[in-house]
Amino acid sequence: MANTYTQIYLHLVFAVQNRTSLIQPEWKNELYKYITGIVNNNGHKLIVINGTSNHLHIAIGYKPHQLIPELIQDIKANSSKWINEKRFVRGKFNWQAGYGAFSFSHSHLDAVVKYTYNQEQHHKRKTFREEYIQRLTRYDIPFDEKYILVEVE
Repeated sequence: MANTYTQIYLHLVFAVQNRTSLIQPEWKNELYKYITGIVNNNGHKLIVINGTSNHLHIAIGYKPHQLIPELIQDIKANSSKWINEKRFVRGKFNWQAGYGAFSFSHSHLDAVVKYTYNQEQHHKRKTFREEYIQRLTRYDIPFDEKYILVEVE
């Protein structure tokens, strides 16, 4: 579209199924590079990616040509397929259903990058579930706690 200008930043968060600690230090950087390729190939710009053994945080410069759920589905489907093909885990790797997608302004970019880089330190003080509920509360996003990061049977 001619003369259309956007600046949209998204902070994406999603977990390994059942929040199992499956993402290992030996291959997490390969995973991050693979996901960077998925995001960039979809026409968005990956700014930072990091996480812990059971969840990821991804900050992107988002282009509105693609729906957010489609982007998340592409990231999850292709990265889980890649993890399974590489046989990085015993059994089948899956991401948990659902995700968080939070917008932020350019003025908060440095804070989001710093927060994402410091995930390991941050989670020495707070669980992923606590962090997620705090984020939903801070942004006034209505939720039912019984559905937040529930275990899959």
